[in-house]
Amino acid sequence: MSGFTVLPAISLSANPNQDDPPVDKSAKVRTVTGFLAKGDSASEYQLTTKNGSTWEVKSDAVNFSEHDGHSVRLTGTVNHATAHGLKEKAKKKATDNPTEHGHMTTTQLKMVSETCSK
Repeated sequence: MSGFTVLPAISLSANPNQDDPPVDKSAKVRTVTGFLAKGDSASEYQLTTKNGSTWEVKSDAVNFSEHDGHSVRLTGTVNHATAHGLKEKAKKKATDNPTEHGHMTTTQLKMVSETCSK
């Protein structure tokens, strides 16, 4: 025997919710997954994630009405990304479990499920 021990490889993830990987909250382009519901104005919808974060979303490229009430994955441009990132960093320092709130112009939508568990 050569004195080497073979150990099984394991993977530890810092993000238990694999729906969306950890991201830079000041990134200009983001992908978020959650429950899509009609917003306050005619062209606006709100996406609520599993952790309670909310996104006010709008789009000229995506028809949200077909997915109202569905679980979806949205990709888009964060409005005022730098300011959004600074705001979220400040919230993280001030509270134990901050939820994110942002505004996004959506460029892609992928339906995850026709139903959603909140």
